[in-house]
Amino acid sequence: MTPHDVVFLLDVDNTLLDNDAVIADLRRHLREAFGEECERRYWEIFEQLRSELGYADYLGALQRYRVERPRDPQLLRVSLFLLQYPFADRLYRGVLPLIAHLKRRGPVVILSDGDVVFQPRKIERSGLWEAVDGHVLIYIHKEQMLDDVERRYPAARYVMVDDKLRILAAMKRVWRDRLTTVFVRQGHYAHDPAIVEDTLTKLARQGSLMRYPPLVEAEGVMVAQTEHSIYLSDACVEILTA
Repeated sequence: MTPHDVVFLLDVDNTLLDNDAVIADLRRHLREAFGEECERRYWEIFEQLRSELGYADYLGALQRYRVERPRDPQLLRVSLFLLQYPFADRLYRGVLPLIAHLKRRGPVVILSDGDVVFQPRKIERSGLWEAVDGHVLIYIHKEQMLDDVERRYPAARYVMVDDKLRILAAMKRVWRDRLTTVFVRQGHYAHDPAIVEDTLTKLARQGSLMRYPPLVEAEGVMVAQTEHSIYLSDACVEILTA
């Protein structure tokens, strides 16, 4: 297979689609169907399962919750709520035109984490599956599967767009100068100051970022080597490409 000049890799949750809003709707539905105590228990199970699996499994948590409440038919309504959710309504504005624009530059691939039922369903019902012409990869830990990504979509360079700095940093360590990372500051992970600062500090220590470089002499600036200046402020995130 002839390598492409560039392949664009796009995360889904809180990158192309407002997953925090989906979760808020699910919380509301659980409270209305079961009450606050049962809603709290579901999320306890959800977090336990995510710790075990390494990814979010909404239907798996519901199945475990069912073991504790085997006689409650309301659980079927929650399952249908998830499977029939109008995910297309939760796409961020401009996502589909953006994908269409990127496709003129190179292949666009959804690169996501998740289970084998709900995550594909979300991508399909949102319209993203069709938008990328079926180029969808869903792994347990995508940052550990870059060899498989490269085998399926060989390229001289990759661009990864994600809301998790941890993922971007892990991928950068593998592909180094072949990877351009784009951090979209959307969703709860991207707005958690502790997570952001911890990841940026690690990137600076490993040499991928330099604090307060001469290129832009302002506190709060970090620059990726020879590629981008990333300016973080309370108002915005600016990526200045060299």
